[in-house]
Amino acid sequence: MPAYCVGQIRVKDPAAWEDYRSRVGATIAQYGGQVLFRGRQTRVLSGGEAPELVVSLRFETVADAGRWHDSPEYQALVPLRERAAEVKLVLYED
Repeated sequence: MPAYCVGQIRVKDPAAWEDYRSRVGATIAQYGGQVLFRGRQTRVLSGGEAPELVVSLRFETVADAGRWHDSPEYQALVPLRERAAEVKLVLYED
């Protein structure tokens, strides 16, 4: 059953964020994931505050998503991610 990881992002350091973005895709692909959508907020139509940026990833299973997130390759990028942005990652199952 497919799993979707949604990231809500507020960039703190644009240069560090670009460095992270240029490197994270390879870790996602290595664990069978794909980036479905990356977008920048343009307008809140309803509700409260919304993140500046959003990313949506798809994995074949929740277990695959967990293997990616917990992998040494991705965990090596976490300090860079934390310096670059405030990121909330949520995993959903279809």
